[in-house]
Amino acid sequence: MALTDLNVRNIKPADKQQKLFDERGLYLLVTPAGSKYWRLKYRFVGKEKSLSLGVYPEVTLKDARDRRDDARRLVAAGIDPSESRREERIARREQQDRSKGAMRFILDSDGALSFRLGARSLNLTVSETAELRRFLDATRAVISKD
Repeated sequence: MALTDLNVRNIKPADKQQKLFDERGLYLLVTPAGSKYWRLKYRFVGKEKSLSLGVYPEVTLKDARDRRDDARRLVAAGIDPSESRREERIARREQQDRSKGAMRFILDSDGALSFRLGARSLNLTVSETAELRRFLDATRAVISKD
């Protein structure tokens, strides 16, 4: 039997987690603390997998069903929805790093060098900075300017 918005709204938490199934793999996971999570149970390449679709009430029953249908379309096309989501998240994070600005080099007064790109950074000690400088000077002498 499919869930209704009234059923979802009135569900009370129990001592253990409850899985209330809707249809075509969609279910609502209700925790003992009272949290309600939309999940999709699906199979990909013979393995059973689960995909998080959001938290109720931010994601309504209708929204969860729409997200389920989108994920099932990906599975039908031979794409794992969880891998697709992970790749999108990585691409979005890399884009944010690029949009935060170009790489920044900071040379402290004591001679230590820091590289910064978005949230990532690399800090060199004074001796590591001197070693890098010697390396760059040596490669500059070897590489021709043709």
